[in-house]
Amino acid sequence: MSLFISQDSIEQSEQQKYRAITLNNFRKLPQLSNLSEKEKNAIDVVGRVLPFKTNNYVVNELIDWENIPNDPIFTLTFPQAEMLKEAHFAKIATLLEKNASAKEIQEKANEIRLTLNPHPAGQLEHNVPEINEVSLEGMQHKYKETVLFFPSNGQTCHAYCTFCFRWPQFVGMDDLKFAAKQTQELTTYVEQHSEVTDILVTGGDPLVMKTSRLQGYIDPILASTQNNVSTIRIGTKALGYWPYRFTTDDDAEDLLGLFKKITDSGRHLSIMAHFNHPAELSTPAVAEAIEKIQMTGAQIRTQSPLMRNINDKASVWSEMWRTQVQLGLIPYYMFVARDTGAKHFFEIPLVEAYEIFRTAYSKVSGLARTVRGPSMSADPGKVAITGTPEIRGQKVISLQFLQARNPDWVMKPFYATYDEQATWLDELRPAFGEERFFFEEN
Repeated sequence: MSLFISQDSIEQSEQQKYRAITLNNFRKLPQLSNLSEKEKNAIDVVGRVLPFKTNNYVVNELIDWENIPNDPIFTLTFPQAEMLKEAHFAKIATLLEKNASAKEIQEKANEIRLTLNPHPAGQLEHNVPEINEVSLEGMQHKYKETVLFFPSNGQTCHAYCTFCFRWPQFVGMDDLKFAAKQTQELTTYVEQHSEVTDILVTGGDPLVMKTSRLQGYIDPILASTQNNVSTIRIGTKALGYWPYRFTTDDDAEDLLGLFKKITDSGRHLSIMAHFNHPAELSTPAVAEAIEKIQMTGAQIRTQSPLMRNINDKASVWSEMWRTQVQLGLIPYYMFVARDTGAKHFFEIPLVEAYEIFRTAYSKVSGLARTVRGPSMSADPGKVAITGTPEIRGQKVISLQFLQARNPDWVMKPFYATYDEQATWLDELRPAFGEERFFFEEN
């Protein structure tokens, strides 16, 4: 991939305008002529339960339409029948076939959604901070140093990933959503908690907002008389799904100016970029966007879950990490697909995930070995699989916390009985005859 931006590509990108593709208009795409009517109907059925939206950049520049339906970016963005359990799929398909009312379809979809573990890892119950015993909706404080902030204007994305673990944000069920409307609550909370050094602005995707709205959230943090916040992170998929956000959107220069304002304040700005496949790093548009961000003094760190049918080969990950380093990005996390939504379609056994990570890690230079994983973002913290050794004559799975509710647990190794089928922490059992893991309550 070339790192140089031609004038032709810049002029072409300047003509780009964002166009959303949803259930209302996806059948108009000429590229879908390669799909059977059955496959198109499956998009319609699954899209009634799990959120579906993509855009003209993904469709025109990322998907290989000669490789449908097996193209990884197509799988990443277009729902497929197998992403719902057969019984759930049949219920929605039957309602559509008999022209049921929108209300009836919505009610059945909501019923199914509640069975899909819409908020894994205790997001709604365990992580919500308080001021004067009043819960602060739209914020999470799971780890001592870091507060997550969900601005209400950023609870959508340029396109939706079919694996998304925050899919409840986008399906219209307000009781499943968390979003903050008041910036002052964030500033007040952080000023009262001197242990907080990092704020992660996330979503959805906060970079769907106009810069003026995002600045309305950021400026009070920069103006605070307290100096405990040294790092601002912005979680985004915009580089992968709409790099023109940083180059030719109407307020792209304003956004880059806001980034520079943050770094000029002496704070570190980290763009937490989601790249799930090397194809997302292959266009002139993303290379140009990356260069513009880096010129503001911000760093870009990259992360992705490991997902069957999209990036479940070590060669894909080693290529992705090498390309990221070449572009000046910092590989940060490989996650395990969370236990929510269409997990059954994407999940990979933990021991297989470890082998993919280990093999990919062994094929890159030290500059790419900043990446950590494979890691589960589970209720007690981020748990990494670190090996499958034999100890005391017993084969086990070795694990450790990269981050934890209790800081004393971090980097403390523990062991689970070897299990080739387990795909999540709660499916593992302690090794060596122990009744429970050390972090589990008695």
